[in-house]
Amino acid sequence: MTGADSKAPLYLHEVATVQFENARPENIVRINGERCIGLSVYKEMQYNTVRVVDLISRQLGIIEQALPGYKFQVISNQGTFIKQAIGEVKNSAILGLVLAVLILFVFLRRIGTTLIVSLSIPISIVATFNLMYFNGLTLNVMTLSGLALGGGMLVDNAIVVIESIFRNHERGLSRKDSIVTGTSEVSGAVIASTLTTIVVFLPIVYLHGVSGELFKDQAWTVAFSLLSSLFVALLVIPMLYDKLSGRKNVKTETHSIRFKWYSKTLTSLLKNRWMVIVISVLLLVITVFLIPFVGTEFLPRSGSHAFSVSVKLPEGTRIERTDAVVNNLEYLLHTISGDSLCTVYSHVGEGSSENEVFEGEHTAMMKVILSNASPFPPEVVMERFVEATDNIEGLELTFKQEDNSLGSLFGDEDAPIVVEVKGEDLDEIASVTDEVLLRMASVDGIYNIKSSMADGAPELTVTIDRTMAGINNITVSTVIEQLRQQLQGRDVGKMDYKGEMRDIVIKVPDVTMKDLQDLIIKNGNQEFRLREIATIESSLAPKEIFRRNQNRINKIVADKDMGKSLDKIAQQIRQEVSNIDLPANYSIHVTGEEERRQESMTSLMFALLLSVILVYMVLASQFESLLHPFTILLTIPLALVGAILLFLMTGTTINIMGVIGIIMLAGIAVNNSIILVGRINQLKTSMSLTDAIVQAGQQRIRPIIMTSLTTILALLPMSFNIGEGAALRSSMAIAVIGGLVTSTLMSLAVIPCVYYVFEQMKRKVTKQSE
Repeated sequence: MTGADSKAPLYLHEVATVQFENARPENIVRINGERCIGLSVYKEMQYNTVRVVDLISRQLGIIEQALPGYKFQVISNQGTFIKQAIGEVKNSAILGLVLAVLILFVFLRRIGTTLIVSLSIPISIVATFNLMYFNGLTLNVMTLSGLALGGGMLVDNAIVVIESIFRNHERGLSRKDSIVTGTSEVSGAVIASTLTTIVVFLPIVYLHGVSGELFKDQAWTVAFSLLSSLFVALLVIPMLYDKLSGRKNVKTETHSIRFKWYSKTLTSLLKNRWMVIVISVLLLVITVFLIPFVGTEFLPRSGSHAFSVSVKLPEGTRIERTDAVVNNLEYLLHTISGDSLCTVYSHVGEGSSENEVFEGEHTAMMKVILSNASPFPPEVVMERFVEATDNIEGLELTFKQEDNSLGSLFGDEDAPIVVEVKGEDLDEIASVTDEVLLRMASVDGIYNIKSSMADGAPELTVTIDRTMAGINNITVSTVIEQLRQQLQGRDVGKMDYKGEMRDIVIKVPDVTMKDLQDLIIKNGNQEFRLREIATIESSLAPKEIFRRNQNRINKIVADKDMGKSLDKIAQQIRQEVSNIDLPANYSIHVTGEEERRQESMTSLMFALLLSVILVYMVLASQFESLLHPFTILLTIPLALVGAILLFLMTGTTINIMGVIGIIMLAGIAVNNSIILVGRINQLKTSMSLTDAIVQAGQQRIRPIIMTSLTTILALLPMSFNIGEGAALRSSMAIAVIGGLVTSTLMSLAVIPCVYYVFEQMKRKVTKQSE
């Protein structure tokens, strides 16, 4: 460089400081205290997650071999959860089917007959897989849950047919006659029960929104498995019985379970039929009053050994300061958890999550993964960590236990509780928000309450005096460009340094607010100080401004205790904010997960109502009657009794998975009544009404109990909240198990009494009309 009035050289180091340094980092990533590079990999929508994860893992192994000294460590892997969840469902389904076969052997006490039903299971499953393949379904958590659910019902049709054949064979009929007679006796009931269960799933298949997307594959799978089981029961089971039962006639006296006491019990129940009906109605009324005590939520939440900590320091904190604080927090976590801690992954700065609006140099995310042998659950580690950091001023920590449920697939919020304050003026919204925050603080069961308008980022606002700028012929773009160059620097090229190309950046030293006012703005040969042509003010900028339906809104988010149900907390919040005096065109709404819960529950209730109507239509066409299909439908509210009671006993809240189980009950619970009423209709033409009911009950009690037990035992392993993804399937299994227990008992006790009353009323009306 040379000066303007002299040829003496002017060296760069005389007017500037020249040094090599790393570019200022946007974020800092560590694993267990060691610096690393974090890499997030996303898959395209149409590809299978497990397959993509396996391919990535294989490629990481190849890259690791090609880079000696470097190590790849997977922090989060969705494929692992999916594979473990699928494995758990698969094991539950296999265990359930084994239990179902054992029940069959206990009741019939014949290896050959048990073997016939056992052979029908793989045939039905293969047929189901074929139907799934041509419908484009894959094996996932929902389809396997459908198979596990269908697996219990898979043997129901086979059991009814084989029991009818076996009973006729026991009566002394020939093998051929027992096959023909036994199959024809129950074919109508089997077809009707299968169709009623299938039509229950039709509304689910065509549901819109979250519920439809979640349960569509499961509904198709159950429908396919039932169609396969119907085909096997009516065509394959008689053939297998003919081939495997042997040519000798069955002895009239066998050791099979017969429930001979049921005839006398049913006779006494029919004599006291009104008392039985009144008791069942009272039980139903009590159950309805118990529903509010159960509570509802959107999706079940399943915990794991991992949790994340969002770290937030005051706005404006430099990344170096944030990194030092996180480093101390990592050491504190190691001290608290001891040897149980497996991994601490820290991400300081931007890019730690998908919501970059709230991120900056003052934020960080720590993912803590405890080993399976940890003596401390995540809740204890989090509690101790909160106690240790409670008195640190300016430090804000937000904990979130890793949730492997399906919430993230449906746009789940960061927090389960979201309250929206809607209006026009931001200052008025802020005033209402302060009142809502005060009211929400008194609600029991919620914590970590935050507002999206709180703690805005500090900023300096430079307002250019357009009159002064215009007089001196200075444009706004000129001021902006010169400010950017002086504050951020300017890239002027690249240079080769030890074989690497380095950026050359020219910038002035960091300035204070006073120095900013004295910055020189040039316009040709003229120089102006910034304060001469602009005013500079400090302020807090809002992080984000939300709008809905052209109205500004502010979001207030909060976490809830695991033991509290979402609907109860939402109702408490509505009560607390209901008496806030709001200006015109301002409103307060509880949204987020609660809004999706209400939408899903409404659509599922509509699906349940439509399912009941479809079941009635199928039964009316099958029995060619409008009266006795209504008798059969009474099993559904009786099934609801058991489902609600079991939810209450297990402390499980009703979520959309549980509601799907209740909808399934509309098709499953009526099957026992269909078998019983169908046989009564066959017998009442040749004997008195009481004798027909008693004899039909005696003939059908064994298949009713057997089919119910096989379905219950097939679902029993799924009801235990153990393993990955267990929370997704346990509530559905609980609903079906509880409903089947009461519906089976009621089918054997209440339905015969109701049938007797309705038939007597029908005959009286017929006589009067004649």
